[in-house]
Amino acid sequence: MQNRKRRSGRAPLFSPGRPPATGRDENLRFWAAIAAGMASEDAAVAAGVSQAVGTRWFRKAGGLPPSMFRPSAKPLSSRYLSFAEREEVALLRAQGCSMQAVARRLGRAASTISRELRRNAATRSGGLEYRATTAQWHAERAARRPKPAKLALNAALRTYVEERLAGVVVAPSGTAVPGPAVLWKGRRHGPRKDRQWAKAWSPEQIARRLPVDFPDDETMRISHEAIYQALFVQGRGALRRELTACLRTGRVLRTPRARTRGRGKTFISPEIMISKRPAEATDRAVPGHWEGDLIVGLGSSAIGTLVERTTRFTLLLHLPPMSGHGQEARVKNGPALAGHGAEAVRDAITRAIITLPEALRRSLTWDQGAEMAQHASLKINAGVQVYFCDPHSPWQRGSNENTNGLLRQYFPKGTDLSAHGAEAIAAVAATLNARPRKTLAWKTPAEAFEQLLRSANEHHVATTT
Repeated sequence: MQNRKRRSGRAPLFSPGRPPATGRDENLRFWAAIAAGMASEDAAVAAGVSQAVGTRWFRKAGGLPPSMFRPSAKPLSSRYLSFAEREEVALLRAQGCSMQAVARRLGRAASTISRELRRNAATRSGGLEYRATTAQWHAERAARRPKPAKLALNAALRTYVEERLAGVVVAPSGTAVPGPAVLWKGRRHGPRKDRQWAKAWSPEQIARRLPVDFPDDETMRISHEAIYQALFVQGRGALRRELTACLRTGRVLRTPRARTRGRGKTFISPEIMISKRPAEATDRAVPGHWEGDLIVGLGSSAIGTLVERTTRFTLLLHLPPMSGHGQEARVKNGPALAGHGAEAVRDAITRAIITLPEALRRSLTWDQGAEMAQHASLKINAGVQVYFCDPHSPWQRGSNENTNGLLRQYFPKGTDLSAHGAEAIAAVAATLNARPRKTLAWKTPAEAFEQLLRSANEHHVATTT
């Protein structure tokens, strides 16, 4: 006589797919790595899952960890079975142990084991087969109890939010202006590309405007964070993810705060920040410390500026565009055809100051522009140590900023600076250096710098004889 399988006694379940091979521990390690600022691929490796799985987790969650995996989440209560206990249950049941024997081995109540076998066992041909991974999957799905999103339940509120996010731009005459045709590709828009035209209210503007437009309707209320989550988190069923193209940033995923703190120029290290610059450069008592920058004009044309801190002597760098600029399509990671790429700026600075005595090329302070990515080669070629200002701190190059303002008399903003040749640029520099300065007791920068050159040459002759 054949033994018949015990019927499950529960209604057929809609299959949500194959149970995942990863569990709660892998998710916790993954999101802890994300919170530390790691990329999703690196966080996946740290969690012990494939990089494709990590990327999928990150995109599905909208860039932020689910509430159960956040650092602030409470640990799982001991009243629930752990995955290790479920593995033990599966092993003991396969050995033919009764529920009471399994309960004694685990130190649990027999009713707990009975409910576990009834609720979380795998259904096979109407019978129950207990497997630890499937049971853990069923338990985690049952524990979620997702709350329906407010925007999914309130059609009027959802229409209000969508209209102010993606509403059509209308001219004063009342005519709709569609703007450029932009296809949504599920990723952030790139630089120098058309953006979708829409009303583009921010979620906070929408949330703050609701009480003004509906002062007596309490159902028309929502927080801006709820709008962001409806946009970023897949599966909420409230707002289409395409509406993220209407946000000011165009960002389709949340960016963890620790990851943004880790951003910056890869060629900059703490050892070459302005805080490490010698104190002698700050008080201007010792000559040979320079400040540099670019003044940029129409069509990405540029002129480099170097100012000596003690004498305010100015050197201008001719940065002509390379052949093909404005004619050939821009190549990703290709040479900077505008003429002020890292290599061009490095060579121009080297040509300008290599003829100076070593005592007059001690350091160069620049902002964190990409044109100074070759600063290590510049130090070798020209013998000058480069330091970088803090982000958004132009006052740390005060002399250079003041000089750039004076140069705008000759090179106004919005004009094509590539129209000026090397001879014209040198003439402007000579004119500026011939102006008397109050800070130099009405001497000219050229006179003060010439005096420094004579002193440096005399010192060199004295030390070599």
